[in-house]
Amino acid sequence: MARKSVSSSANGNGNGHLPTTAQTSSEGLQASNHIPGTTRQPNEDGFDWSRPSFQRRALPFDPSLLPHGRRSLSSIALQSFTLGLTLAACTLNTAYLLFARSTLWRLPAFFACLSLFHFLEFWTTARFNAPQARASSFLLWSNGVAYNVAHTLATVEIIASAFIPWYQQSFVNAYTIALGVGLVALGQSVRTLAMAQAGTNFNHTPAKTKEEGHVLVTEGVYRWLRHPSYFGFFWWAFGTQVLVGNKVCVVGYLMTLWMFFWKRIRAEEITLVDFFGEDYELYRKRTGTGIPLIR
Repeated sequence: MARKSVSSSANGNGNGHLPTTAQTSSEGLQASNHIPGTTRQPNEDGFDWSRPSFQRRALPFDPSLLPHGRRSLSSIALQSFTLGLTLAACTLNTAYLLFARSTLWRLPAFFACLSLFHFLEFWTTARFNAPQARASSFLLWSNGVAYNVAHTLATVEIIASAFIPWYQQSFVNAYTIALGVGLVALGQSVRTLAMAQAGTNFNHTPAKTKEEGHVLVTEGVYRWLRHPSYFGFFWWAFGTQVLVGNKVCVVGYLMTLWMFFWKRIRAEEITLVDFFGEDYELYRKRTGTGIPLIR
């Protein structure tokens, strides 16, 4: 059916002039919220959006959402896009190189592990601890110099070993690769689950003062592990090096991670005892960390 022109519409403007602003606004509102000849009903979500109380309102201005702000939307979008693209490209490349029986699969596999880890750090924080979500929650640039140096050295060893076949193949077989995959999966799963179950009680930076509503979490994965996010990161990071067959970095990661968490847990638990007193003392006696030689 042909669409009627403005001049022949039912509003009586037969001279061909456009409707007035008032007419346009009212008709546009009616067209978007009500079908002629039917009874106006609330939408499926239970709201009748044509009511005055649901008219469009300006959101309060939040400078932190602007570029260079702590919650910069542009930074969050860019980091999410980059990590997603990297994860997809590296996963596909890993599969292709494995199918082609090329030992070069180790490099994209390592970066796939890294990109998934950093994305989940932000996503889990945003989903379960929104007040603490920042553009820096991806931990891409805020995890310390040692963290970036460690991953850089691991990348260098992967590339260098590709030119030294005997070194790359030493102490590496299907069982060590499967062990690496298992450690990465276990570590990532436990860390993400720990962050989700702790909710607003989790923070990437250890708390110095007890905030209102801060409680001692002892349920879920915390029932068995005292610091499950540390357990998860320890075995995830160690597992990445077992997976790619890095001999030097697997030892370096193990020693560095153990020393870091030994110091971190000792210092943090002094604060936790101050926060929760005897409750934390009893909790500490019945749980372990899951990290070797750190009780």
